[in-house]
Amino acid sequence: MALHKPRLSFWQIVNMNVGFFGIQFSFGLQQSSMSPIYSYLGAHEASLPYLWLAGPVTGLLVQPLVGAFSDRTLSRWGRRRPYFLIGAILCSLGLLAMPFSSALWMAASLLWILDAANNVTMEPYRAFVSDRLAPAQHSLGFLTQSAFTGLGQTLAYLTPSLLVFLGMSRDAVSGSHIPHVVIAAFLIGAVFSLGSVLWTLKTTPELPLDEEELRRIRAAPVGWRSTLAEIGAAVRDMPSTMRQLALVQLFQWYAMFCYWQYIVLALAASMFHSTDPASPGFREAGLLNGQVGAFYNFIAFLAAFALVPFTRRYGPKAMHSVCLALAGLGMLAIPLIHSPALLLLPMLGIGVAWASMMGNPYVILAGSIPPERTGVYMGIFNMFIVIPMIIQILTLPLYYRAWLGGHPENVIRLAGALLLCAAAAMLLVKVKAARSREAGEGEAEGELAAAAGAAAKG
Repeated sequence: MALHKPRLSFWQIVNMNVGFFGIQFSFGLQQSSMSPIYSYLGAHEASLPYLWLAGPVTGLLVQPLVGAFSDRTLSRWGRRRPYFLIGAILCSLGLLAMPFSSALWMAASLLWILDAANNVTMEPYRAFVSDRLAPAQHSLGFLTQSAFTGLGQTLAYLTPSLLVFLGMSRDAVSGSHIPHVVIAAFLIGAVFSLGSVLWTLKTTPELPLDEEELRRIRAAPVGWRSTLAEIGAAVRDMPSTMRQLALVQLFQWYAMFCYWQYIVLALAASMFHSTDPASPGFREAGLLNGQVGAFYNFIAFLAAFALVPFTRRYGPKAMHSVCLALAGLGMLAIPLIHSPALLLLPMLGIGVAWASMMGNPYVILAGSIPPERTGVYMGIFNMFIVIPMIIQILTLPLYYRAWLGGHPENVIRLAGALLLCAAAAMLLVKVKAARSREAGEGEAEGELAAAAGAAAKG
């Protein structure tokens, strides 16, 4: 990659990250709607984690491979961009089909396809941001990406409630008992998924590779065996900072999977005293989860920009630890709250932490890995997300009834405790001095302040 990358304006960085909006709208629909969809189709509470296996397994298999392939790709369309487009098309098709599932096996199978498609797009996209930006702009680039995560998931969570507000019936359901508002939300998501990626492809070209990089890629062996060998070599050579982040990722992503799987069930029990998926109270809990989920994701959208100057001043390590602690305390409080309005208080902490999770670890990572292996290391880093999810899926059903009493509220309490553990583990990570202490840092500081001001103005 060119040694002197052109400095991008704030709005150029926004255009570069618009595609992340559609990707995260899709993930938001999964987080808010998959457990209810499974319940409508007859799934039992204790088996819900198994039905979420698609996401982490496809991430474990697809992202390191796609990341490594994208490091070696030379095409007329670019190095990373072909993966964005292919993944977005497949994701849109999965979103179109999901709400018309007529059986549990069909919904679970479509989730595998949908998650594989999202994963084809995800890591090349993160590598694309690192490719395009100089180190001084990494904080702004990744936290802008985090902002689009918050915005996309805000609208994904809120869409069913907005449709009810616009006149759709909250109680109208399909033959498979899936509410019509959920079906409409998935159809809208299919449009956003493809449209936002096309926007980024149109507005943001990739940087041309220099001759040395081109020679290195052309000289590299091809084929899946050499790709697996490259992944293995990258794992052996993994920077120590990246290894230390693994424990943080274990705690925080185990916790978030617990939250996404059981929050609707926990709200149905604590707010509406219902455990029956066919009851009006359960549907109300689904809509309430959409509203509070939209709120915490909107907070994440704002916090992503607001965190930029603090991250620059205090470092991503300290800021991420504080944010995780706020989320942990918030989740511990959720089962104690019986008023929907008061739920917004813990969602403030969860929203700030969600912004940090999608930004600060990648700021740390981008500063600790060699540029020529950006794609493969971004893919490997995703293993630190999906392996905790797989562990959660395989272990939670074993103790859900024995240790947690079969109460979904206790799963949320467990998530809060694990986030506090993640905050403590973050303090043990040794972060290298930022590579951005260069002549252009004063200009970067001005850009960061301007970005935060733009976000504050809405």
